[in-house]
Amino acid sequence: MAYTHLTRDELVWIETYYHQGHKVSDIAKHLQRALQTIYNVVNFLKAGGSAISYYARYKQNKANCGRKKVKLSTQHIQEIKDKLTLG
Repeated sequence: MAYTHLTRDELVWIETYYHQGHKVSDIAKHLQRALQTIYNVVNFLKAGGSAISYYARYKQNKANCGRKKVKLSTQHIQEIKDKLTLG
């Protein structure tokens, strides 16, 4: 089975079950997720976070993934423009 990230709905379910006093193992079975995954969220909630802030942090971290944009110097840009005008 391929790994899939937690959705916002799943995070809200985890938060709801946690505040209702359910065991982490019961939450994991209900959502069919690994215990460690649930513990990661629960520990974040214990530290004062919320499901929405957990998801926002996840999205911010994902924005840092991938290749960085190429930044050309003004000299290189001018050289490219000169070559294009020559044809």
